Amino acid sequence: MRKVLFILSELLDEDVEWLANAGDRLRYPVGAELIPCGGMVDSIYLVLDGTFSVRARNGDLVTELHSGEVIGEMSLVDPARTTASVQANEGASALRVSHTRLRDKLNTDAPFAARFYRALTVFMSARIRHTTSLFGQDEQPAGPHAEPISETQLEKAHLASMRFERLLKRLAS
Repeated sequence: MRKVLFILSELLDEDVEWLANAGDRLRYPVGAELIPCGGMVDSIYLVLDGTFSVRARNGDLVTELHSGEVIGEMSLVDPARTTASVQANEGASALRVSHTRLRDKLNTDAPFAARFYRALTVFMSARIRHTTSLFGQDEQPAGPHAEPISETQLEKAHLASMRFERLLKRLAS
């Protein structure tokens, strides 16, 4: 499941529209560094196209982020220095929403803040579950289809997928 679906499944259509209006769609040349290792992050990014490489302090590739991934969300909640860098690969573009603008919205719109922080919690919870499932296994977990999905989760994922597709179309024009 695209990571952004965890977030979009908890938000309303008008929240997604606000994000689209508040952010900037940016295209990045190959090798452009979005986030330096040991730096401070000032924006949250929703990956729209292409890929971004996450690299450890020693330069080793940790993972590649694809369309629908989220970058910079941890620094929104905990503005500590980063422990990895993020660099653009071929065809990389993202919606960038500054932490300042997002925090202003969170501070002045309590219902949006409740939905957004719940969305981040759901997203980070899924990420930590996936990460901890990797420990002590010789093989990768069976994937997202290994656990049963409730009808509610399926409906939310479908709605979130439609929101992401609308977001992509809106930002393409």
